Amino acid sequence: MDGKAGDFAATLRDRLRGYGGAPFAEFQGTWYSGDDVTGYVDRIEALVREAGVPETAAVGIIVRNRLPHAAALLGFVAANRSFSMIYSFQSPESMAKDVEGLRPAVVVADREDWSPAVVEAARRVGAIGSAIALEGEPVTLVPGLDRLGDGPFRQAPEQAAVDVLTSGTTGPPKRIQLRMTVLERGAVSAAAGQAASADDPPDLVFWPFGGIGGISQLVAIPYAGKRMILLEKFNVTDWVNAVKRYKITRVGVQPTVIRMLLDAEVPPEDLASLQFIFGGSAPLEPETRERFEKTYGLPVLWAYGATEFAGTLLAWTPDLHRQYGKAKRGSTGKPMPGTEVRVVDPETGQEVAPGEQGYLEARVPLIGPDWIRTTDLASIDEDGFVTLHGRGDGAINRGGFKVLPETVAQTLLRHPAVRDAVVVGIPDPRLGAVPVAAVEPLTNAEPPTEKQLRDFVREHLPAHHVPVKVQVVEHLPRTPSLKVSLEAVRTMFMG
Repeated sequence: MDGKAGDFAATLRDRLRGYGGAPFAEFQGTWYSGDDVTGYVDRIEALVREAGVPETAAVGIIVRNRLPHAAALLGFVAANRSFSMIYSFQSPESMAKDVEGLRPAVVVADREDWSPAVVEAARRVGAIGSAIALEGEPVTLVPGLDRLGDGPFRQAPEQAAVDVLTSGTTGPPKRIQLRMTVLERGAVSAAAGQAASADDPPDLVFWPFGGIGGISQLVAIPYAGKRMILLEKFNVTDWVNAVKRYKITRVGVQPTVIRMLLDAEVPPEDLASLQFIFGGSAPLEPETRERFEKTYGLPVLWAYGATEFAGTLLAWTPDLHRQYGKAKRGSTGKPMPGTEVRVVDPETGQEVAPGEQGYLEARVPLIGPDWIRTTDLASIDEDGFVTLHGRGDGAINRGGFKVLPETVAQTLLRHPAVRDAVVVGIPDPRLGAVPVAAVEPLTNAEPPTEKQLRDFVREHLPAHHVPVKVQVVEHLPRTPSLKVSLEAVRTMFMG
């Protein structure tokens, strides 16, 4: 066992049990104590142990943002046990396919997710099946899956790790393996280095647990000694009510949340307790950030990270915002402490001059000594602020002209009737590829026409940026992390 990983697990285990009978999490209007949570942990661990599952065998969890799942995840991390995430936001057949592909010795899932297809997949693998639930018996063995089969089971890595899922914006979610020591970095990043006091308001938790943002935020709660309000899914009403009821002072959001709050015209007094909003997961256009700040009088501190880095690489701080907020409003901030970034030429790999664009690379000593190249185009100015310009691998080559989808989408977002927009490329027999756009209108606005939107882009960008087609839809297709699914949008146009 890795010593550092063991230290992290032991610290989390001690802090989780330190809550005792005190409140730890509110879910669906009910507060649950630390003892309630560790009760789930102990029951699951006892079933696994009694079934004779070796510590070297892999564990899979079909994950939902519910209290029993939060407990199971915290228990696995605190036991320094490797596990893999399986999204519940897919068909039973797809879940079953994941189970067979992962070949875990144990599958933990909500009672409702034990469909015949998933049960049969676990039976073929030989896995123990554990059903967890909020009502009734909290942890039970699935009938027919109460004995460990012959396997062979997938072996856990030598150093304990968690397989988290990417958001799936460009296709099916991928699994990225992160050592527990790297997950600790994610937890520290999510906690923003803050230690909690008994009087602190709880954290508002709603990012999907299957991804790095969600699991890091979850682990950060007991790691920092805090309490949490757990939402299974984001909606404006429950989110705002939690902020008002508990006078929450800071909360992390995705760009979609910012747009939905503005679209819902939430009264500024409802968010009066907030000192600032921070966020990431995707770029936030400066115009939307400026509108939010003007409406609510709150600094919006945006950040940038990636699953493989298990935490934030670039961020705005309150001090940076006060000093540079207006002058650098298009920037994503500066590197976090202990993080190095640079921008390199895609062809030569040489670092470019300040202000020039290239691929962003980062080096995080905890992860390793090497520079890791991202697919994001970026530039760094003379003051060290990093600006992102879109994904280098997502550029659309339209007859020899390069079109960055983010550039077109950000222009569409400036239209007064547009709440959200996404641009993708589709094949074209003459030009190779062409841009198309899907647009979600504001709730109380007259939906714009395709011609109006194409003309709007033409007014602001060169002609080759104008989408050949624009579809106005009531709701854009989204992943569990509230990002727009590019693959689903592409299917809208290609069938």
